[in-house]
Amino acid sequence: MPRQPFRPLAPSLRRRLALLTVTALSMTASAGWAAEPSRVACVPPGVWADSAGAAVEPVPLLRRLAEAPVVLLGEQHDKADHHRWQLHTLAGLHALNPDLAVGIEMLPRRLQPVLDRWVAGEMTEGEFLKATDWRTVWGFDPQFYLPILQFARLHRLPVVALNVERSLIGRTARNGWATIPEAEREGVGNPAAPTEAYRNRLTETLAAHDRSEARSAAPSDAPDSAVKRFIEAQGIWDRAMAEKIAETRRITGRLVVGILGEGHVASRDGVPHQLADLGIGDAAVLLPWDADRDCDELDGRIADAVFGLGPEREDAEPQRPKLGVQLDPGPEGITVGAVSSGSVAAAAGLRTGDRILIAAGTPVRAPADLVAVIRRQAPGTWLPLTIRRDGVEQEVVAKFPVDGAAHPPQP
Repeated sequence: MPRQPFRPLAPSLRRRLALLTVTALSMTASAGWAAEPSRVACVPPGVWADSAGAAVEPVPLLRRLAEAPVVLLGEQHDKADHHRWQLHTLAGLHALNPDLAVGIEMLPRRLQPVLDRWVAGEMTEGEFLKATDWRTVWGFDPQFYLPILQFARLHRLPVVALNVERSLIGRTARNGWATIPEAEREGVGNPAAPTEAYRNRLTETLAAHDRSEARSAAPSDAPDSAVKRFIEAQGIWDRAMAEKIAETRRITGRLVVGILGEGHVASRDGVPHQLADLGIGDAAVLLPWDADRDCDELDGRIADAVFGLGPEREDAEPQRPKLGVQLDPGPEGITVGAVSSGSVAAAAGLRTGDRILIAAGTPVRAPADLVAVIRRQAPGTWLPLTIRRDGVEQEVVAKFPVDGAAHPPQP
């Protein structure tokens, strides 16, 4: 029997197959939820919900999102399930609209040529991580992000470096945007004024994490000046990423899917606010929703939609020593964002807002620096840490238990 010539699928059939792909993704997530023990959650695992927590059908939602100019996928950088959700959502959007680009917060603009070589298939993973100096530039585990980058390369999707150098944000936080010469601004324009809600949220963040550091950076200034510069620096950071997203949309016409921290997108402040100022007022914001997250945060405006996650499960593996802290990277190093109850960090007296400077004689500039030192610790050993608290350097000692008892899965 003669071979029939290949005929491309009709657009209507291709679209139906794409919808089946999205439906299958949703069913897979729901099946995973059914296998877990039942528990009360704001958003059940495997379920999409609106910003008030009401369940929504995934296929109509993703169909609508696939027609948006920009979709922003928020994350907490150290949570593996957040990155898995980002990959699956990216795949669902790609099934409906293959003409898309991926923007990532993780790398600064100067590394765009490396990303281009990666997408073209000219580098191995190891070569890519070395060329980007990933551990220093970003610091969080590259295994969280490589599946997304592999997906983009497999489909030859443009990947865009959205960020700027940390030093630019740090200089703004210390001295103000006006003090930075035009030639040293990396092409970033003046941001739109932040909303009052965003200003209040950033002020609370600074009070919890960085107020002492801001004061010590400019001791002659009043605290209000430090707050103003901190908010200004965040605005520059948001503006820089928004400008690259808007530029990519304008030049390519593609749907731009942004992979970036939740703090830059929640409640349509930050990057969405700057995008609106750049003429893209209909960017969509999606967030993963952890099982233990406070239901009061579903206030009707936090995102266009959220996706319920189940409790995190760790694979069985040799127990590694863990300090039990959440780390917040910044232009001046890393700050303790939260301390887990009953952890090694809590026993050592670490507090939210402490800036970790040195671990066992090794300078700590990024989360990866601290993680590398901790992983070298044997059970029963002591780890000296130099921290800055309230502008004063001091020493604390983290004592790891002899039995290697588990601690929360933070660095």
